[in-house]
Amino acid sequence: MSETSSESGAGEAVQADLVILGGGSGGYACALRAAELGLSVVLVEKDKVGGTCLHRGCIPTKALLHAAEIADGARDGAKVGVRSTFDGVDMAGVNAYKDGVVGRLYKGLQGLVASRGITVVDGAGTFEGPGVVRVGDRRYRGRHVVLATGSYARSLPGLELDDRIVTSDAALTLDRVPERVVVLGGGVIGVEFASVWRSFGAEVTIVEALPRLVPAEDEFCSSQLGRAFRRRKITARTGVRLSKAVRSGDTVTVSLENGEEIEADLLLVAVGRGPNTTGHGFAEAGIAMSDGFVTVDERLRTNLDGVYAVGDVTPGLQLAHRGFAHGIFVAEDIAGLAPTPLSDDGVPRVTYCDPEIASVGLTEDAARERYDEVHTLTYDLAGNGRSQILQTSGAIKLVQAGAAGAEGPVVGVHMVGSRVGELVGEAQLIYNWEALPADVAALIHAHPTQSEALGEAHLALAGKPLHTHG
Repeated sequence: MSETSSESGAGEAVQADLVILGGGSGGYACALRAAELGLSVVLVEKDKVGGTCLHRGCIPTKALLHAAEIADGARDGAKVGVRSTFDGVDMAGVNAYKDGVVGRLYKGLQGLVASRGITVVDGAGTFEGPGVVRVGDRRYRGRHVVLATGSYARSLPGLELDDRIVTSDAALTLDRVPERVVVLGGGVIGVEFASVWRSFGAEVTIVEALPRLVPAEDEFCSSQLGRAFRRRKITARTGVRLSKAVRSGDTVTVSLENGEEIEADLLLVAVGRGPNTTGHGFAEAGIAMSDGFVTVDERLRTNLDGVYAVGDVTPGLQLAHRGFAHGIFVAEDIAGLAPTPLSDDGVPRVTYCDPEIASVGLTEDAARERYDEVHTLTYDLAGNGRSQILQTSGAIKLVQAGAAGAEGPVVGVHMVGSRVGELVGEAQLIYNWEALPADVAALIHAHPTQSEALGEAHLALAGKPLHTHG
């Protein structure tokens, strides 16, 4: 069921158990689960249900990364005895493939929402106070309100965005492969786009103000990725800030604070995402805020009765699956099911560059702050048959609470290598179930798979290494 804000008289109120402001991962997950539990739901979305992840984030970027993988496969076929050539990238074809994936998923989501009897309101919503959301001249009242307005691509002061200085939103719709690219920001978004463009044949330079790439990950991951990117001839300038960027015709001159200048055909501004909380009435209605984020307790409740917030508007990891889990949690909490509060430490994280990075739990530094003693073990993927077949380098690092040989749980799993994102499901179980190394070592992992690497790493950590030296 869908409607627009102009379909009824001014000020008329529509009652529901739950009014959700924002139809991204957190918002639509909350709507679907609440409807499943028998609650009446109004879902307000100014653009398209599915939000950033489906339309401008996770799905389209991963489609580009798959196209990049195909390009690399064509280029490197001779390494495995296959005669293939790489003749270039047809961006119109790539975009048609990407848009087709998004379109099919969007159609499916629309049908799913409609089948649950959820009222979808097209328009920009304003939160007016507990239980009230206004869209145009119409008000929607709910016993509970969920704030789920997501995030936006940040830029920097002084940077004027155009067709040569872009954020990730515009980068997803480029009709060309730039010959020279500067990526400002070495976090998840930056390294993923850098990986795509390098596979497509561009010359890529990453500029990161912090001392290492993917600075939110364990330093082991940064080191592994840095080496892999150097092999791929992706240049990384770390520990240096942007001074200015000047557009001149079809080029951009990027000046760094160390005096270096880099000329490029495109500058991607990938300095993170900010909470989309401005202009929706949150602060004006009395919602407690901090640095633009909505302040919530462990049950995702705001300071106003009956008002929750989920996903990227709350402090913490900005990941679609975290928002999705938030939405389900809130729906179940409202329905009285008393779900267990969620912890960001137990949320799996994947960066889909080449090689991939996947992790869950604590970094070694964070573990040392939390525990008296910490033990780590690194298993090189060179010892894994499937990784050799895939011709990927990388490693798995385990972080264990306690001294070497102790019976402490595994509190961090960090992996770098081709397709290691597919291993993070098991890693998540290991962390969230507080598994001991011996618990995982006792499990049988199919051969030859990359999951064997997780098993052998835990065998080594349990004191019985086979393909490692312990």
